[in-house]
Amino acid sequence: MATIKRTLSAKVNASGRAEILLRVSVSHSVSHRIKSGLYISADRFKDGKFANPRDPEGKREVREVQDKLESIEKFLIRLCEDNPVEKVTKDFVLAQLELFLNPPKEETVVVPEVSFFDIFEDYIAKKNISEWRIKHLRVLKRALMRYELYVQANGNRKYRIKLDEFTVDDVNKFEKFLRSEHLIYTKYPKIYDAVPADTHSQRKKPKPHPKGDNTIIGLFGLMRAFYRWCREQDMTMNDPFAKYNGKTTERYGTPYYITIEERDQIADFDLSANPSLEAQRDIFIFQCLIGCRVSDLLAMTHDSIINGAIEYMPQKTAGERPQVVRVPLNTHALALVEKYKEREGLNGKLFPFISSQKYNVAIKKIFKTCGVTRMVTILNPTTGKEEKRPIDEIASSHLARRTFIGNLYKKVKDPNLVGSLSGHSEGSRAFARYRDIDEDMKKELVGLLD
Repeated sequence: MATIKRTLSAKVNASGRAEILLRVSVSHSVSHRIKSGLYISADRFKDGKFANPRDPEGKREVREVQDKLESIEKFLIRLCEDNPVEKVTKDFVLAQLELFLNPPKEETVVVPEVSFFDIFEDYIAKKNISEWRIKHLRVLKRALMRYELYVQANGNRKYRIKLDEFTVDDVNKFEKFLRSEHLIYTKYPKIYDAVPADTHSQRKKPKPHPKGDNTIIGLFGLMRAFYRWCREQDMTMNDPFAKYNGKTTERYGTPYYITIEERDQIADFDLSANPSLEAQRDIFIFQCLIGCRVSDLLAMTHDSIINGAIEYMPQKTAGERPQVVRVPLNTHALALVEKYKEREGLNGKLFPFISSQKYNVAIKKIFKTCGVTRMVTILNPTTGKEEKRPIDEIASSHLARRTFIGNLYKKVKDPNLVGSLSGHSEGSRAFARYRDIDEDMKKELVGLLD
C-alpha cells in the first residue's frame, strides 16, 4: 500500500512561507519526492502536522492549505493503487498531478440557434405534401423573410422571427405588411432585391400585386398548419392564431366559364397564320376536354394515355390525398393528340407547351382574336367586390378547367361523378360553387312546383 510523508522545504519565499513536500512511497523500493505547490509558514507546520493558530486569519489559511493537501494526497494514493508499480514513475506522477490540479478546460460547444426558417424548411422536407403546396409554402416563407427585413429597416435591427415569440400582434402586423407590399416595394426596393416576391427567371422582378382576403387567408392557413405541426413535434406550445380575429374563410364568386358553343368557336377559328398561337389554342381546347390543372397538363406524356383515357395524379393533392384521375378522351381530344404526335422536340410530351405564364398570356390573345369577348361578373380578389370584365381580359388556363367542369355538370348533374373526372374530393367546397351556375337546372327545379 502506498504511503505519503510530509516535510517542509528549507527554502522560504518572499512572504516567509515554505513549500510542503511529499515523499510518495509506491513500494518498498520505489518512492518519489513530489512538490505540492502549497506554501505555509514554518510556525504553522511541524513534523508533518498543522498547528492551530489563534487568530481567525491564521485559522482560515491553515484550513485552506490543509484541505488542498489532503485532496492531493488522496489523489496520489489512488493513483499508486490503480496502476502497476513499474508505471508509476516520477514523470507519470507529476503529469497526472498536473492534470488533477489544472484540468484542461472543456471547450464550450456552442450549439447554434435553430432559426425559424430552418424549422420551416425542416417542415417542408419532413411533411408529406404536394409540390403545389411546397410552392405556396415557399411563397409564404419569402413573405415572412421580407417582413423580417422590413421590421429591421424600420428601426428594430435585431428583430428576428422566432417560433416561440411570434404572437397574435405579429400576425396582425404581418397581415398589414402583406396588404401594403405593393406600396412598401417603392420605399424599400432593397428588400425585394434580397427576397423577390416572384422567383420566376426574369431580368426585372415584377412589382408585388396588392393582396386580397383570399390570398392572405390562404397564406395564414399554411402558417396555421406549420405551427400545428411544430406543436405536434413538441417544438413549441405557441399558437399565434389562437386569438386572431381576422377573416378565415375564403370568398369566391360564381365560377365563370365558356359555353360549348364558345369553346367550339375558339377550336374552329383559323389560326394557321400564327402557328405558335394555334398550338397554344389546341392545348387550351384539350385542357377544356379533360379538365386538369395546368401543372398536371404540363407533366403529361404519351405514356399518360392508357386504353383511350388520360390518367394522372393531381400534383396539388398528391401529398395529402393521392388518387389517380382517369378521363376518357373523346374524338376531338384524340385528334389533337394525334396532330402533334410526330412533332419534333417534344421529348414524349403531348404538346409544344410553353411556360405557364406565357400560356396564360396566349390564352387572352386567343380569346380576343377568336371574338370571345363577352362580359362576365367576377369577384375582385383584392377588393372583394363584384365587377364586370370582358372574359378575354381575365381568361387563363384555369378557365379551361372550369369550362370542363361547368359544362359537364350541366349535362350530368351528379357532383360525385363529375368530381371524379376533375379530381375534386366528395363534398369539396370548390366544386360546390358550380351548383350556382346552372340556370337550366334551377329552371327545372322550379318547374317541379307547377
